[in-house]
Amino acid sequence: MRVRLNSVYKFLMVLLVLVLASCGSAKKTGDDLVTDSRQEKDMIERNYPVMADHFDSAVGYAIFPNVGKGAYVIGGASGNGTVYENGNLIGYADLKQIDVGLQIGGKAFVEVLFFENEQALEKFKSGSYELSANASAVILDEGFSRDLEFQDGVAIVTVPKGGAMAGISVGGQRFEFRPL
Repeated sequence: MRVRLNSVYKFLMVLLVLVLASCGSAKKTGDDLVTDSRQEKDMIERNYPVMADHFDSAVGYAIFPNVGKGAYVIGGASGNGTVYENGNLIGYADLKQIDVGLQIGGKAFVEVLFFENEQALEKFKSGSYELSANASAVILDEGFSRDLEFQDGVAIVTVPKGGAMAGISVGGQRFEFRPL
């Protein structure tokens, strides 16, 4: 009986991982995605006023309003976003992430990439762009009041939306840019 129950738990966990990993990947219309991105940007600026300066001063930014991540040893995340240069919409991007490690659970979050200079934005716009496993993200939470750290001209910010995840993992993110 115990073996059977354990198998059921494993099946349910794998199912949860697949469902949560696909949350951010649902294709939306461009208008829906722009609306979602605008709403999440407004929420970030309202809840973390220091971030408004980063949106204004960055050469560009990409915002992924609904990223879903799920993991059971092997993890995956996916999301669609909008890309802005000097505050103007210039295209869309897809985010994919694969990681491996001691991890379990699922979560949803907003991810923003800030581009510090033109070279970093041009590299992102060239088509396929990858962030290495050692790229670190700033997680916005209550009391956030520090500057962003740029690595190779890119700073990553995430805002948790829901879910629970535990573990340690290594992986990277890959982005595909599509101009308007």
